[in-house]
Amino acid sequence: MEYKPAELGFGLDEDFRGRFRASEGLMFVSYGVTDWLAVELEAAVIKASLYKSPNDPSAMPVKLTESGLGDRQIQFDLRWLRENDRRPEVFSYFEVVFPSNKTKPLIGTSDYEYKFGTGFIRGFKWGTLIARAALEYAKADSKLDAGEWAVEYLKRVSSAWRVYLGVEGTQDEIELIAEAQWHVSKNVFIRLNNAFGLTSKATDWAPDVGIMFALPVR
Repeated sequence: MEYKPAELGFGLDEDFRGRFRASEGLMFVSYGVTDWLAVELEAAVIKASLYKSPNDPSAMPVKLTESGLGDRQIQFDLRWLRENDRRPEVFSYFEVVFPSNKTKPLIGTSDYEYKFGTGFIRGFKWGTLIARAALEYAKADSKLDAGEWAVEYLKRVSSAWRVYLGVEGTQDEIELIAEAQWHVSKNVFIRLNNAFGLTSKATDWAPDVGIMFALPVR
């Protein structure tokens, strides 16, 4: 992980690379308001450690560890156009990340962050392709940047299994993501996900296991 000691409270405003490890638990809830609008809520708890670079002369400890509440965010997903024979589906999303753990800069978010993105979905006989890109604004820095982009592929291989493959990036951090989805029943599926860093600043390896429930609401 690239870090500045000054951003962690240790004075020196210079970039270094340290070894980063984290474990995180995530709760995700999504509700389809209409057939063109959905609302997503996420909240996380996290424990993270950053091992100081041997080239870092600051007063930062050799191992900095923080734990507590991670990001909390809300996202609105909008479908502008449905897919048909001549065009892909067109969608957009708007995300707000709320401030949290301002005294813990390794895991916290100091101020509001916003993201607006647009994407396209197109189904083919051999699978579904998704392409999306976003802009991000961090209130703490008063700065608008190119945000996350992704090219994704999803394929249903049987009634119980789906596979996903994607390349996702933010500026100079790019990763390859592979996932298998086991649909245990109509309303429950298990995600087996792995992300691999393709660039030096991306996280080397990030395994993720989750269970999702689809609950019809009348």
